Amino acid sequence: MHILFDDAGKLLTGRLMSEAESSLQVELDSGKRVKVKSANALLRFEKPAPAELMPAATALADTLELELAYEFAPEDEFGFADLAREYFSDRATTTEQVAALLCLQGAPHYFRRAGKGRYKKAPPEILAQALAAIEKKQQVQAQIEVWATELAAGVCPAPVREQLYKILFKPDKNAPEYKAVVEAARGSHVAPLVLLEKAGAISSAYQFHWQRFLFDQFPKGTSFPPLQAPAIAEELPLAAVQAFSIDDSHTTEIDDALSVQGLGSGTVTLGIHIAAPGLAIQPDSEIDSVARHRMSTVYMPGHKITMLPDAVVQAYTLVAGRDCPAVSLYATLDEATLEITETRTQLERVPIALNLRHDQLDAVITESWLFGETSAEPVAADIAALQPQLAFLWRLARHLKAQREVVRGKPETFNRPDYSFKLQGVTGDEPDGSETVVIGTRQRGAPLDLMVAEAMILANSTWGQWLAACGVPGIYRSQASLAPGVKVRMGTKAQPHAGIGVPAYAWSTSPLRRYVDLVNQWQIIACARHGNTAALAAPFKPKDANLFAVISAFDAAYTAYNGFQNGMERYWTLKHLQQAQIGELTATLFKDNLVRADTLPLVLPVMGAEGLPRGAHVRVRLGAIDEITLDISGTVIERIDQPVDDTTEDDSGEDDDALASPLALAINLDESVDDAAQAGAAAPAGG
Repeated sequence: MHILFDDAGKLLTGRLMSEAESSLQVELDSGKRVKVKSANALLRFEKPAPAELMPAATALADTLELELAYEFAPEDEFGFADLAREYFSDRATTTEQVAALLCLQGAPHYFRRAGKGRYKKAPPEILAQALAAIEKKQQVQAQIEVWATELAAGVCPAPVREQLYKILFKPDKNAPEYKAVVEAARGSHVAPLVLLEKAGAISSAYQFHWQRFLFDQFPKGTSFPPLQAPAIAEELPLAAVQAFSIDDSHTTEIDDALSVQGLGSGTVTLGIHIAAPGLAIQPDSEIDSVARHRMSTVYMPGHKITMLPDAVVQAYTLVAGRDCPAVSLYATLDEATLEITETRTQLERVPIALNLRHDQLDAVITESWLFGETSAEPVAADIAALQPQLAFLWRLARHLKAQREVVRGKPETFNRPDYSFKLQGVTGDEPDGSETVVIGTRQRGAPLDLMVAEAMILANSTWGQWLAACGVPGIYRSQASLAPGVKVRMGTKAQPHAGIGVPAYAWSTSPLRRYVDLVNQWQIIACARHGNTAALAAPFKPKDANLFAVISAFDAAYTAYNGFQNGMERYWTLKHLQQAQIGELTATLFKDNLVRADTLPLVLPVMGAEGLPRGAHVRVRLGAIDEITLDISGTVIERIDQPVDDTTEDDSGEDDDALASPLALAINLDESVDDAAQAGAAAPAGG
C-alpha cells in the first residue's frame, strides 16, 4: 500500500511498511524510512505508483482553473478530496484528488489552510485585494524587464535617471528602478556604473560627483531660508588697536585678525581678534538651526557652500574699514624672551585696518624681507608700514612652534606643499567641469602662513584651558600620543593634543565657518561675562546631551565634506593631466604599490613596484583616466635614483590610502532579488 502524507507543508509519498496505534512507518521513494504520525497521512492508495502519481497530478493541477475551483469549493471548511469530487466527479481518482491538493496548496490567496489537508475559501474582498496585488506585481516585473532591456540597449529610462544617485548609493533594493539596473547589469555582464554611463544616465562626470554629494548631504538644496542677521544688543568698547587679517583672495568669511602693540617698549601685547557672531546669534534660534544643520562650510575648487547665508556672514566678518565685533584674546609678552606673562579675553569692537591676501603677498613678505632685507618685489606703503609688526609675529611664531615641538618630542614636518586650484573660464555661479584648471603650490610654513597658524593654536589652546578652569564644558580635539594608529578625537574634556603639543585644544577661531567654533564661542563669551560663575550662565552645561549630539553630527558632516573636497580635488587633478597632456610623471613609492606624485596632489596605484623599497623615486607612465570613478593607475618605467629617506612622517594628517580609494557603490549584483525582498520584509518599521 502506498501513502501520501504532509511533512510540515511538504507533500511526500512512500510505501507503508507498518502501522501502529498513532504512527506509521513509511519507506520514501528515496529508500529512506521515516515515522509519520497517523494524523499526517492525507491519502492511502494502491495505484498508481508514487513515481507515476506525482508527475501526473502536477500536470493535471496546472490545468485547474482557480476561479472555477473557487466557485465549486464548499463555503464551509472542506478537504482536498471534497474539492476533487466537486471539480472533477463524485468518483475522483487518486490522481485527481492529489491534483486538487496541489492546487489548494499552491493558491493561498484563494484558499486558506485550516488543518491537515483542510481548507477554507478566502473571503471575496480579501481575494480581490490579493489578486490585485499579484496583478500589480506582474506589471511591475514586466516594467522591470522593459527597463532592463532598454538599459542593456544603451537607453536610460527616465525613472531610472531620476533615481540614479539613490540606486547607486542609498538604494531601496525592492524598488523596480534598482532591480532593473541589477537585472540589466547581470544580463549584459557590464558593471552598473559603466552600464548607466553607456545608457546616458551620466552625461557629465563633474555633475555626477556634484549631484551625488548634494543628494547625500543637501537633499533639499543649498539655498537658505530668508534670514536676517540679528544686531548685537550690548554696547561694546572700541579697542585701541589697528588689526589686520591674513587670508587668501577667495575668503569671504574672515574669522580672525591680529594686532601688535608696544614694540620697542620691552612689553608687547599680541591681539588675536575673532569675529563674534556668538554675540548676536543665539542657541536654538533660526540662524543657529541652519548652522547646526550644515555644521561647516564646504570647500571645493572654484566653489563653496557656506555654513551661514552671505548676508549673515557679511554682518560679522572682519572686513577692512569697519569696527567689527570681536572676541579678543590679548597675550602680554616679554619682548626679549617672548615669554607670555598674562592673557585676557575682551568682548569689544575692533578696527580692522587691512585684509591681507597671502596669495598676493607671499612673494613680498618673505623671510629675508622680515629680517630687514630689501624685497625683490615692490612693496606697497601700507604693507611696508606693517614690517615691524610682521617681523615680530614671524619671530614669535617660530618661538611658539619650537616650544610645541619640545612637548611633541619631535619637530613637526610638512614635507608636502599645499596645492591650490584655480579654475579659468567659470561662467556661472559654479563650475560645470569644463573649465581649465591651474594647480599651484604653496609650501607649508611660509611666513604669513606660520604667523596665522601659531596665533590660532595659541588662541585655541588658551581658551580651551580657560574653559576648563572656569568649569565650563567645551568641544575639544585631543590626541593621546603620537604612536601609530592613535587618532585625533573630539570630546568635551580638556585633554592634551600630542600632535600639536598643547595641554588642551578647542576649535574657537572660525565661528563663521565651523559650528563647533560657534558653540565654543558661546561658552567663551559666558566666561568673559561671568568669570568663575560662567558655568551657571553658559548655554551648554556639563554633561549636556546637546553637546555630545553636536560632536557626533559635526564629526559625520566634517568627514563627509572633507571626503568630497578630496574627491573634487582629485577630479580636477585628473582634468589637469588631460588638459596638459601629461602621460608620464615622477613619483615616490610610499606603501606597497602606491605612489605619490612629486608635483601634483595625486596618489595612485602602479604596477612594476614589486621589490622597490619605500621612498624609491620612480618615473610612472599613466594609464587611462576614469572621471566617474576618479580612477587612474600607472606603470613604473624607470627607477630614477637610490632610495631616499622617507622614514619621517608628514604631519599633514592626510590619509593617502583614502586618497587613492575607488568610488564605493551600494549596489550589489551578488545579492538575489529574494534576499533583498527578505531583508526589506525583516526590517523594522521606521528603520
